Amino acid sequence: MNTAPWRRTDHRSEEIDRPDLTGPLPPPPVPGLSPDRELLLREALLREAARNRAPGGAGARAARPRRHPARFAVPALACALAAVGVVALDLPDRGAAPVAGRHAAAPGADRLLDRVALAAARTQRPAVRADQFVYVESRVAYAAQSAGGGPVTMPPAHRRQVWSSADGGRAGLLREEGGPDTRLGADAPVHGLDHRGATPGTEASRAAGPSVTEPTHRFVASLPTDPDALLELIRHETRGQGRDPDQRAFTAIGELLAETWAPPAVEAALYRAAARIPGVTVVRTAADAAGREGVAVARTAYGQQTQWVFDRTTYAFLGERTVLTRAGDAGPAGTVVGASAVLVRAAVDRAGELPAPGAA
Repeated sequence: MNTAPWRRTDHRSEEIDRPDLTGPLPPPPVPGLSPDRELLLREALLREAARNRAPGGAGARAARPRRHPARFAVPALACALAAVGVVALDLPDRGAAPVAGRHAAAPGADRLLDRVALAAARTQRPAVRADQFVYVESRVAYAAQSAGGGPVTMPPAHRRQVWSSADGGRAGLLREEGGPDTRLGADAPVHGLDHRGATPGTEASRAAGPSVTEPTHRFVASLPTDPDALLELIRHETRGQGRDPDQRAFTAIGELLAETWAPPAVEAALYRAAARIPGVTVVRTAADAAGREGVAVARTAYGQQTQWVFDRTTYAFLGERTVLTRAGDAGPAGTVVGASAVLVRAAVDRAGELPAPGAA
């Protein structure tokens, strides 16, 4: 379970955020390139460089990969596709102001997130031992655009399996359909770009330990269960990762929901923290990458809308979806550019082991 936000300026695009409307998104003009894109492209190249490294000894480990349907990228394919004339879509940004505000989520979103939090708090799940791995299986799809431009193409969703060491002490594993297995950890060199178009180079490894953006299960389990304290921590740890602090926080929470297995009290606190983020609204009908339809909470920024999809009856988190809120070369407003569906979460004893059938 990083990529690139988009901006909106036309007030008509707010219609998708209103709880009582489910019509198509309007087509305001596409803005230009934002600094956030540099970071997101950098991370996409990082992941591909890590996947393509020759396997080493037991200590060879790659940086934890993240999937981001929320911000539209082609996580494991950026370098390879660029080599054959296909690149991750990167819309320009000509300076439109990011979405922000001083108030909490809209009343409809606030109520929905409260119900989701209550359902999460009542969930029963086994404790994860420090020597175990958290297994998350999902289906994901990310749109791509050819180097020559034109509308994006959305491939079929594919299977993604991640085994993450609960305490961060052992190498994890990423297994993504169509690609080689990748060992996961925090000790590998990080590959990045000095500037757009540069050849990937090696940087110092991030060795600061687990964080909101590089979590272990032990770290997630230790997060505050007070929503205000939790949101403050998330804002602090995501500084410098984009110009809109509200969108940074919303994205970080979405990543924790999609690729960790937080204890019920922490998961409930994450939803209540999201309810304190300005600009969060309700989308009455949305579907995840597995086609499961539900209700969503969403936030629009930089010309795209990130949706968290929940089951209408149980309020369980199903997955994420990202749609364009502006028309442009990539396609009309309403184009889906990323989607995920969380299918299985479980604790297992070793990387590569599959949980028993019927796991959560």
